[in-house]
Amino acid sequence: MPRSSFRLAPIALALLCAAGAALAQGGAIANPPQVRPDIDRAYTQLMAAPAVQKLLEAVKADHERSVEDLKLLTEIEAPPFKEQKRAEAFLARMKALGLSDAKIDAEGNVVGLRKGTGNGPKLLISAHLDTVFPAGTDVKVKERDGKLYAPGISDDTRGLSVLLSWLKVLNDNKVQTQGDLLFVGNVGEEELGNLRGMKAIFRDHLDIDGMVGLEPAADGTVLILGTGSHRYEVSFKGPGGHSYGAFGQVPSAIHGMGRAIAKIAEVRTPSFPKTTFTVGGGTSVNTIAPDARMAIDIRSDDMGSLLEAEKKILATLDEAVAEENKRWNVNTLSVSTKLIGDRPGGRTPPDSVIVEAATRANAAFGHKTLLTGASTDANVPMALGIPAIIVGGGGKTGGFHALSEWIDVTDGWKGAQNSLVTVLGLVGVAGVSEPLLPKRPARTR
Repeated sequence: MPRSSFRLAPIALALLCAAGAALAQGGAIANPPQVRPDIDRAYTQLMAAPAVQKLLEAVKADHERSVEDLKLLTEIEAPPFKEQKRAEAFLARMKALGLSDAKIDAEGNVVGLRKGTGNGPKLLISAHLDTVFPAGTDVKVKERDGKLYAPGISDDTRGLSVLLSWLKVLNDNKVQTQGDLLFVGNVGEEELGNLRGMKAIFRDHLDIDGMVGLEPAADGTVLILGTGSHRYEVSFKGPGGHSYGAFGQVPSAIHGMGRAIAKIAEVRTPSFPKTTFTVGGGTSVNTIAPDARMAIDIRSDDMGSLLEAEKKILATLDEAVAEENKRWNVNTLSVSTKLIGDRPGGRTPPDSVIVEAATRANAAFGHKTLLTGASTDANVPMALGIPAIIVGGGGKTGGFHALSEWIDVTDGWKGAQNSLVTVLGLVGVAGVSEPLLPKRPARTR
């Protein structure tokens, strides 16, 4: 799997895998908003409408079939950069359920547009195709103790199966939304995919007015903060030499790297907005090392703070090399960096329409809203100033990014209903409610 051009130690792999799992574990970052009266009225209308009640019953009735989609897709491995087989299967299901014009775009995303009446916004609804697991991983679904176990089954194959269920029930019940729904199964959310799929979506579709993404999350969770990150491959190079014979004559790449790590460890970052860094990887041999490599992960809830921390950390590298060269009175050790991870950060304001809509929909299903943050596909629209949230698709989940990943789909249809109602309120339903999500001026390239 081409995650990168160098091998990372387990600690580095762990930090690269952490982004997706954070959503299910994060705490509150803000208080739920006060829902404005027009949004409250819209959801009261929606929940009272016979057509919507029939639709929600259809979601429940489709649950068992949807679980079969979940199993089918889970058992098609989809490592980062190797999502094509799963994309083809997802595309086939979308077409079979009525999106005949759906296609796989140049980046590998599956994209299908379900048009509305033409009187509303265009809302992106998405889940990611890729998982963190390398090719060859056993992805056979196993059932025990009322749970389904398989790598990637909850993160994010459950989201894909919920999108398909929505598409089926909307078409079967001939429910026409006012706004357009852009169904997307995207690539590149995990590891060094760097959100490439979502970046391509927003590059190629300039008229998207908002996004609701599906990820494993507890009922009532609404992600509104996208934690940005930069990740670097750092390489130290020198002439190398025998550990005894060349001692005192050449610098050690590993010693230089050690000096850099020590300096990085002393960098101060703010606790608010939360800004973090860590170092992983490296090689070690029984010589004066001619090269050494490490990975640096820098994250922040604020891009300005991230860039400031990045500036300090990168400066330590040159300082460390200068000190190692001075130690041996040479200038033969050098350092180079390569940006291998770039996830923009952003935030959807708590008092925005899209957040209040999700809050009101949660209340309709008896859930208190928990506003959270993490690094997800929503980072991309947030960075562009486009309203975006991540919500759950239903079911209890655990073991993210582990071979023991699981989902309990008992009553999972309730979460699928909840998130669908959020979507319907935003785009509006013909003859029932007007769209709440404002249309935005089309962006230019």
